[in-house]
Amino acid sequence: MSKVSSDTMVASARDVRLGLPLAIAAAFAFGMSGGWARGLIDAGWTPGAAVTARIWVAALVLLIPTILSLRGRWGLLRRNAGMILAYGLLAVTATQLFYFQAVAVMDVGLALLIEYTAPVAVLLWLWLRRGERPTRRSIIGAAIAFVGLVLMLDILTGADVNVAGILWALGAMVGAATYFVLSAKADTGLPPIALAGSGLLLGALGLTAAGAIGVLPITWTTDDIAYRFGSVPWFVPVLAMGVVATALAYLLGIASTRMLGSRLASFVALAEVVAALLFGWLLLGQLPDLLQALGGVLVLVGVVVVKLGEPSAPEFIEPVPAGKNVYEKRTPEDI
Repeated sequence: MSKVSSDTMVASARDVRLGLPLAIAAAFAFGMSGGWARGLIDAGWTPGAAVTARIWVAALVLLIPTILSLRGRWGLLRRNAGMILAYGLLAVTATQLFYFQAVAVMDVGLALLIEYTAPVAVLLWLWLRRGERPTRRSIIGAAIAFVGLVLMLDILTGADVNVAGILWALGAMVGAATYFVLSAKADTGLPPIALAGSGLLLGALGLTAAGAIGVLPITWTTDDIAYRFGSVPWFVPVLAMGVVATALAYLLGIASTRMLGSRLASFVALAEVVAALLFGWLLLGQLPDLLQALGGVLVLVGVVVVKLGEPSAPEFIEPVPAGKNVYEKRTPEDI
């Protein structure tokens, strides 16, 4: 075995060892947002107010890291204006707004599971729009996810279904699918943290403008917010959503993806659903019944099978500066 090959394997093992905890932490950070938001909504906040507060806090926290990542290359923002616009308004703002609208009327975990069928939507989009026929494994995965969705929504038992909540969650799924499609674009030279930060800032400005002209209802209260464990000041869930569940989650997610590669990181990100269920129980006392839990498991299994059916993106091994006997693994979008 050559020296380079040996070093590459060691570096890869180290990246996985360091990247996995970061990816899991990012998933759990993202997953807590719905529980905190539901408490605000139950106290009188509109979903629009909750998501506007969340995005503004996150945008301000990421403002300096965004500026530093650009290193004076402001032309990157101008050249990628269209992508930033789509990312900020659809992949970030619409996804979070629709998700908060969904959790206002249905359980947090179920809303997120519906959103997480986004890879199936991307599969159908690529097939219908670009003629990229899915693999047999992807088709099987989509079928499993569909069966899981039916069980999860209790359609077969004749239970009352909150149609509005399902439609909002499906809207969030479309936004998440947009995120995946944009993330798959060829390298644009825009650092991931700059894309996230500029997208969040644009989304915050858009939500504020929509609220100012009355298109988006924005109502809030400074009363204490009640959760399962007790009441907290209103700014506690706002900061938890903005700082931890958004800004920190993005930073951890970007760092872990650079260590693990986009494919492995996307699988670990499914832990967000587990986190949403956990925080839904801890904060709100929400738990799915047995049939819904089985459906949720099938949805996750189906999404995993769909992603396994995707063609693998090649990984690139790039040596670090001379004098350091390690190698850094990067995906094409990181280069």
